[in-house]
Amino acid sequence: MDFDLRRSTLIEVSDALRRRQISPVELMDLVLARVAATAPSLNAVVSVRDRDALVADARAAGERIARGEARPLEGVPLGVKDLEDVAGLVTSQGSVPFRRNVAGCDSTQVSRLRSAGAIVVGKTNAPEFGYTAITKNLVYGVTRSPWNLDRTPGGSSGGSAAALVGSVLPLVTASDGGGSIRIPASFTGAFGLKPSFGRIPIGPSKQWGYGDTAVYGPLTKTVEDAAVFLDQVVGPSPYDPNSLPHPGVSYVEAARAPLSGKLRIGVSLDLGYAVVQSDVAAAVEEAARAFATLGHRVAPLPDGPPMIGREWGILGSFELASELHSYLPGRESDFGRAFLATVRQGWKMTPELWGEGARLRAELNDWCARSFERFDLLVTPTVPYDPPPARGPFPGETEGRPQLPLSVASFTIPFNLSWHPAATVRAGRSRAGLPVGMQLVGPRHRDDLVLQAARAFERARPWHPDWPEI
Repeated sequence: MDFDLRRSTLIEVSDALRRRQISPVELMDLVLARVAATAPSLNAVVSVRDRDALVADARAAGERIARGEARPLEGVPLGVKDLEDVAGLVTSQGSVPFRRNVAGCDSTQVSRLRSAGAIVVGKTNAPEFGYTAITKNLVYGVTRSPWNLDRTPGGSSGGSAAALVGSVLPLVTASDGGGSIRIPASFTGAFGLKPSFGRIPIGPSKQWGYGDTAVYGPLTKTVEDAAVFLDQVVGPSPYDPNSLPHPGVSYVEAARAPLSGKLRIGVSLDLGYAVVQSDVAAAVEEAARAFATLGHRVAPLPDGPPMIGREWGILGSFELASELHSYLPGRESDFGRAFLATVRQGWKMTPELWGEGARLRAELNDWCARSFERFDLLVTPTVPYDPPPARGPFPGETEGRPQLPLSVASFTIPFNLSWHPAATVRAGRSRAGLPVGMQLVGPRHRDDLVLQAARAFERARPWHPDWPEI
């Protein structure tokens, strides 16, 4: 068997299975061998289903392929972020009190991926309740970047990013409440899309109203892979009152279609407040010129949104506290210290703080409305600096300039709060030889336009199959 996971996209894996160049059982054996081989270094996949059950699922997929009944993801091994439910598997949330929390049903997203033929292999690591952009916890330990084992792959979808880019799994799930898809995608050189709020249904079994900024979305090697993913999972769900109607388009067809007309693209390297590593800013500035080369109009964004990271953080802490308050008395030592400190911030919420956050969010929405009257697409860096050490901390300064609180999410948080679709593409490399991400933000509900623009950039400056060997 001569099959190279490192050089294969999701589409190529699916094609190889359908053409019977590799069988689902052979692919499953290859994936399980990669899980075992990379466990000591990456620690990306933290729980695995019973091998006999996986082989049986793979054999059944092979039989469907042989009968000509293959579904779009037939036989493709899938890793699920350990903040998302898979029936019969533990959803630990990376938290000691939940390490035996067996899910009773699949999330809607997992159910739809399974219906498309994907085979759940196991869970990928995440920070405790996804609270930070460094993937480590007291249950499973530290996850490391395939590019440099001393660095973090980001978070909170860090285990999924490490498994994908480390060529352990060809398909993973991810979620994003403040940058948790785009940050690890940027740190590992992958493609990540935070869709419009409601585009992929959340639930079942999620606290209603919790995660007003959180979405599921694809984290893949290429843009077309993300479009394939989206086509399987979008559409309304009765379990999610915020879920959007089906868009009525194929995202694969949208991604493959050329951009119509000439886009007006607004570029900001700091949104007016971010402290950005100089080589990261230079890489993004140079990458944005690719759109001018393609004939689009590229101009500076004249201003930036209000700084709203502090208010986003307090709101998140308040929502965590509302979910976890009954677990805390007498069990504080079961939670990570930094996570516990984050939760405790929730008790500082007041009507005045909530009102200030609501006011700033309205200002943010107005800024977005004005910006998208002037531009069709906004471009920024995704993250302001290179990945921090695998165990942290985040940098307190960058090139002698003090960093902001929540600096890692300087560019990502605004568009979770505004609900706009935002993606990250690989813009280049930093001086340290690590991937640099460029964020593309589109008008609300124009996920198709973001995919088209990302695919146009990818055609002009392809990054696949440049992946680390590990």
